[in-house]
Amino acid sequence: MNQATPGERLRYAFDNFLSRGTAALVAALFTITACLILSTAGVLVAAGLKPGDHPGPLGFAEATWLAATRVLDPGTVADDSGRWYRLVGVLVTLGGIFLTSALIGILVNGLDQHLGKMRRGRTPVVESGHLLILGWSPHIYTILHELACADRIRRLTCQNGRVGAQIHRRACVVILADQDRLEMEEEIRLRVPDRQGMRIVCRSGDPLDLDVLKIVSPQSARAVIILSPGGDYPDLPVGRALLALARAGEQHRLRSHIVATVQRAENLQLMRMIGGERAQLFLVEKLLGYLLAQACLQPGLGLVYAELLRFGGANIRFVDPPALTAETYGKVLGRLSNATLVGLQSAGGAVRLSPPLDTSLQPGDRLVVIHTPGTPIQIFAQALGEPSRPVFHPIPTAPDAPQRLLILGWNQRAPFILEYLRLAASPGFQVKVFTDVPAGTLQAGCSGTGWGSLRVTFEEGNPLDRPSMERLISDDYPYILILSPNSQLGDVFSAASYLHLRDIANKTGRSYSILVEMISGRKGDLALVNCPDDATINNSLMALILAQIAENVELGPILIELLGPGGAQIVLRPAGDYVSPGEKVTFQTVVTAAGCREETALGYRLFSEASQAGGASGVHLNPEKSISIIFTEQDEVILLATEGQHSR
Repeated sequence: MNQATPGERLRYAFDNFLSRGTAALVAALFTITACLILSTAGVLVAAGLKPGDHPGPLGFAEATWLAATRVLDPGTVADDSGRWYRLVGVLVTLGGIFLTSALIGILVNGLDQHLGKMRRGRTPVVESGHLLILGWSPHIYTILHELACADRIRRLTCQNGRVGAQIHRRACVVILADQDRLEMEEEIRLRVPDRQGMRIVCRSGDPLDLDVLKIVSPQSARAVIILSPGGDYPDLPVGRALLALARAGEQHRLRSHIVATVQRAENLQLMRMIGGERAQLFLVEKLLGYLLAQACLQPGLGLVYAELLRFGGANIRFVDPPALTAETYGKVLGRLSNATLVGLQSAGGAVRLSPPLDTSLQPGDRLVVIHTPGTPIQIFAQALGEPSRPVFHPIPTAPDAPQRLLILGWNQRAPFILEYLRLAASPGFQVKVFTDVPAGTLQAGCSGTGWGSLRVTFEEGNPLDRPSMERLISDDYPYILILSPNSQLGDVFSAASYLHLRDIANKTGRSYSILVEMISGRKGDLALVNCPDDATINNSLMALILAQIAENVELGPILIELLGPGGAQIVLRPAGDYVSPGEKVTFQTVVTAAGCREETALGYRLFSEASQAGGASGVHLNPEKSISIIFTEQDEVILLATEGQHSR
């Protein structure tokens, strides 16, 4: 092996030195400058050189000053006199010019590198109590909008004096994704124009890399949301992010809770093992499938959930008013003026939704209420009594439950829709699935589920074919569910199918309710559905759930129970089943009438407002108990009913 020459070794050492960065180069330049100044001073003293007007020999200190002025200021040499003194001054000045130019170049290059690092989003985040989002998906815009609303509500609450004179610090959301930082910021400015003062910090890098994860300070975050980018293996990035957070927790004690979604059921158990107790993981296809199953039989239920899950409206909260600790659940239910009691949380943390009215509140219990944030909960001195004259409507005989559902299309949520109907629908419920997927493939995908008393038939065909739709509708299906294919044109398919079905209904006079699944949930697509009996469900509801649980980790079990086939559920029933239509009643009367059935009235939906654009489509959650309403036959009451009361 050939030995390196001294020149090569010197160049190699110089290259290594240059790679140390700006600070090392600046330090080297200062060292060279000091050496130049000191050596020049030594030459002047040793040779006896001095300016012409200097009275005596130069001291070393004076010579050092003269050399420094010529290094730092090239114009100083113009006043020198004496041939040799001028020569030394010119040489020193040339060296100073070279060193100054090199210093400027190094500083400019270092500043450019730092700005480039900032543009790439690689600078550390020095925050505490921030909310951390790992990954990037279309859900992020809805999440950011809801978090901004939540932050505004907290600030308003502080300003109203509920926490004294403390001024709430504006919330900070930190995003770490494998995207260009400038592109992320531009997309957020475009899609979330009103951030209501909330600070959003973007950093670019792989959130699965532990070294990159450190720059966003996960150890000081109050909550972490993990978003899946989708693709063929959507759960892989979520699992790796959970693993990176677990490794970070070994190095730093993480105090944040983690919220994430899992796409495939077979990965859920593994993800929970990785995430541990701090992670709340949700099988997104299952939750959306259950919600679609509920909403297709109860038009308007999707609007109720959207209103309940959006910050700024009526949300689920936990409160502990000490004045009510000696009451029963039923008495407290009638004493809350601007909040709706929906359950109790024991001192151990267990939540029970819609318990019996005679349940006594124990010390340490907290109330689970639906309340509009920003205003204090008002409590009546005593429970309002029943009205002076009877306006309760006698409990009618439950009508026959709808027995037929037509599903157009197929996707990953369809098996969970059938699973929910198998568990919750009345015996003999009939479902027909009409899709272009071969029936054998569908049955194989649902194998092992078992239908029980549910009667399911599969038929292969084109769901967009108009003659096929007309033939299917002739069988009088009262409820139709349009499922969006998992493709970029999925919403186009849903919109086209809906327009065909609504046109057929208008021309034939048939009556049925249509639930349309939209993936994107753009306002232009949602505007197509303008019939009071129809509704839409889109994936943004999952983003609302993630935002809610990120702000309050205790909501997770409640939302899972509400969306599941067992336990308490939100239902819509005719208002005429509770109060007499045409009678002017207060909402407290509705609450009392629902309480007679061991149900909780959450609000109402007015048919006259159901077609209004831009509003809540007639949904009124948590109204004031003293508000007066005149219900019609078409209006509905929104209720919380326990298992066994759903199909009443």
